[in-house]
Amino acid sequence: MWQTSFHFFTLVLILVFVNWGAPFALDKGLWTFIFTYKWYITGVLALMLCWSLVRVLKLRPLWVCAGVVITIVSVFLADALIAKAKLVPLVPMVVGIASLSIILLFDKRNEENREWALSSWGFAKQILPLLAVGVVTAGFLLGSTHDNTSIAGVIFNEWIEWAVGGNSLLSNFFASFTGVFMYFATLTEVPIIQGLLASGMGKGPALALLLAGPSLSLPNMLVIQGVMGTKKTIVYVALVIIMATISGFVFGNFF
Repeated sequence: MWQTSFHFFTLVLILVFVNWGAPFALDKGLWTFIFTYKWYITGVLALMLCWSLVRVLKLRPLWVCAGVVITIVSVFLADALIAKAKLVPLVPMVVGIASLSIILLFDKRNEENREWALSSWGFAKQILPLLAVGVVTAGFLLGSTHDNTSIAGVIFNEWIEWAVGGNSLLSNFFASFTGVFMYFATLTEVPIIQGLLASGMGKGPALALLLAGPSLSLPNMLVIQGVMGTKKTIVYVALVIIMATISGFVFGNFF
């Protein structure tokens, strides 16, 4: 159990710190420190992952070391050849993932390692098209803000601000109530929320929608009603709406 936990929590922490966003300019505390040194933290976690690959997954140490060397070389090549500093970390990440995938696919001593790589590829084929559709749809309807440049969408920002702008109790309730009946494919809630925020949605309603949306949907409620009955389904849906509304209201007004 400890080996499985160590391995997968290391993977999760790598994803967390790799995607750590820049804090507000006024924030000089812990978040700024983590953002400043996030790639060093990621490097330490990567070494922990290498140890786990050899110790837990029983991969060949020579193969893992070769993958590490190739990834490190890609860091220096990317830094020398790519002008935009923001794109430099993408190269070693892609190279590292590709190296790990190749090692797993060619490992004939443990079939579970090969299955891990194949399952990951299967999930990627399922999720990425849905995510792409969600990004395109959210951008078309709601617009986006990128590099301090606002791009308007089809839906007017005034409509978004009227419905879910600010952090009032009513706007949080509207966001959570609407989210309950919406269906979010995996990860598509992220670009949708981003587009709504860029169009004037408050932080509180955004959290309320993010809590209520993935928790329930109309198809989901129909299935729950068939299993639990109408009364229990109504109570469950009401609790989700109430808790999402309260959470969004508290977050929007105090954070």
